[in-house]
Amino acid sequence: MTVQRIERRFAALKAEGRAGFVAYVMAGDPDRETALAILKGLPAAGADLIELGYPFSDPMAEGPPIQRAAQRGLAAGMTLSGTLALAHAFRKGDQDTPIILMGYLNPLLSYGLEAFAADAAAAGVDGLIVVDCPPEEADPLLDALDQEAVALIRLATPTSDDARLQVVVRRTSGFVYYVSVAGVTGVKEADADAVAPAVARVRKASGLPVAVGFGVKTPERAAAVARVADAVVVGSALVEQIAEAAPNENVTTRVLDTARALAQAVRRARIDQGSVPA
Repeated sequence: MTVQRIERRFAALKAEGRAGFVAYVMAGDPDRETALAILKGLPAAGADLIELGYPFSDPMAEGPPIQRAAQRGLAAGMTLSGTLALAHAFRKGDQDTPIILMGYLNPLLSYGLEAFAADAAAAGVDGLIVVDCPPEEADPLLDALDQEAVALIRLATPTSDDARLQVVVRRTSGFVYYVSVAGVTGVKEADADAVAPAVARVRKASGLPVAVGFGVKTPERAAAVARVADAVVVGSALVEQIAEAAPNENVTTRVLDTARALAQAVRRARIDQGSVPA
């Protein structure tokens, strides 16, 4: 099903008249068993789509919270193969929630692009975000993913002018991820007033839904962005719960409670505001 699962989910969200909540977690953080428990619990907590990061030693786009999550995942022995195994274990019990892998190009090249695409599709992965793969270098990866109907989801930023947007959206499928702030994850906050025209511009250029991330950490901020975007991505606020958990605290419960509060804010945003984006 792969990319069709993403398309069906966004069609359902549009029919419901609300934005989607996209929860980002890191594979293997803080260990495989806990990461899988969190992953399995996210749909019931309100996640409409899941971004599953695969740990990498040099995550250039990430702020300190996700950098530390990647370090914890690597220390726990998580690999790209292990990430696919997590996705496969999740998919055995959930055939509906889209899973998007998010990470960097080097592990994919080491794995082999064709082998990765085939294994990702077999594991039930629906899409892929590769932060450091520019569109000009993406054709070999795209060719491999297209063979398996796995979406390559591109990043657009505040500095993407109209000419660059046309390059960015070429062969993009599923949705476009709009990076709401200039900088790394989990540091600055998204400004919904500034995001709204950018989302409209990206949506017009791509013809695809637009998810907004990189600057959303609180339910209030998530709700504001949900009023102007097709989906809201939250990562740092979730992985921070693992770092901040007390020694004997149930980490899974802590993460899922945070996800639930964010999901509820996103779900209610347009009802409370009484508005739907154009």
